[in-house]
Order: sequence, then structure tokens, then C-alpha cells
Amino acid sequence: MAEFVDIPSPGWPLEFGEPGRPAIVLVHDAYGRLPYLEAYAKSLANQGFFVVVPDLFDGVATVQPAGADELVARIDEGFALATLDDAVALGRAQGAPRVGIIGLGLGGRLALRLAQSGDADAVVAYYAVLGDEATGIIPCPVLLHRPQLNDWTNGLDVDVFVSRLKEHGTPVTQYSYAATADGFANATVLELLDKNAAALAFARSTYFLQAQLLD
Repeated sequence: MAEFVDIPSPGWPLEFGEPGRPAIVLVHDAYGRLPYLEAYAKSLANQGFFVVVPDLFDGVATVQPAGADELVARIDEGFALATLDDAVALGRAQGAPRVGIIGLGLGGRLALRLAQSGDADAVVAYYAVLGDEATGIIPCPVLLHRPQLNDWTNGLDVDVFVSRLKEHGTPVTQYSYAATADGFANATVLELLDKNAAALAFARSTYFLQAQLLD
């Protein structure tokens, strides 16, 4: 039986850093808004960003794969995208001149979907891709972090996705991480974590977003 834990500030976005700075919306994976995301957000804030971390699972999270599957099955994608839209709006309402999105797994797919609306100035997606059914261009620069192992794409072809983006003029940067699997940046679920890959991906994400969002 899947087990769940309650998280602080259920249903409300967490905020880090100085309002008015360029903003980043940090979107959790299928396990929910676990504690490692606060450390990730604080590190981004130390780099000069205002960071918003929404909760898509109404106050619960899990450290079990079965729990993650159940949470994903529960989610209403329209509600989730509206929640991300609100997080972007929060950043802009605080005076952010530009807003980027970082999404992990489920959050990465939703971040890419939201970026299709034109509301984001840059998007970073960890182990996430869109299929042909998610039509529409992404009119901002994209950074993709690609694990080498397991079928994190659910059968989708990442190279086809990247080619489609480039055909529409989207600037795409991508990195592959040897011997890593889906979830390698989740520092709360230790069996998923690859510390070296997570640190490298964080550094690359920060550099990318500094180039896209900071003056």
C-alpha cells in the first residue's frame, strides 16, 4: 500500500529570494514537493533569482514509486497547468522582468507544456519530453537533461522531439548523463539520486538561466 506524507504550506507556493529579481518556477516530480527542492530553490536564490515552488499534489508527497504512480494518476493536468500559470504570474507580480521554469519528470513535462503558451522566457526540463499530441511550438530557449538509462520517455523519441523544436526555431541545449536513470536529481529519494549528475545538472541549469534571464 502506498504511503504519503503531509508537506508544509499545502497547496501554496513556497517563495525564496528577493522579490523583483528574475524569477524561476521550480516544479516537482511525481514524488511531490519533497525537502530537497527547498535546498535547490535556496541555491538558485543565492544566484540572484526569486524562486517560486508550487505544490501540484494538494499537500502530500511520497518517497515510494507506488505512491508516485498514484499521485500522477490523480493529477488533473488542466489544474496543474493553471497552478504553474499562477506561479509565473506571482513572479511577474513581484516585479520579475523575466521568468524561467525548471521542471523535473512530471514537472518537466508540464513546464514544457506551459512554455508553449509563451508565458516563460526559458525552460529547463529534467528527464521529460513531449509527444506529438502536445502540438505547438516552444518560443523560448530550452535546456534538456537526459538520463542514459531506463525508459523515462514512455516510448517517445527524444531526438524527434528535439528536431521538431529546432525546425520551429527553438534554441535547444541538451546534456546526457551516463549511467543515470529517471529521478537522478531527487535528493530526498536516495535510491534515485546520482549526486555527481545532480550537481552537474544544477550548475548547467544555473548557467543557462543566468544567460537567459539576468541582464
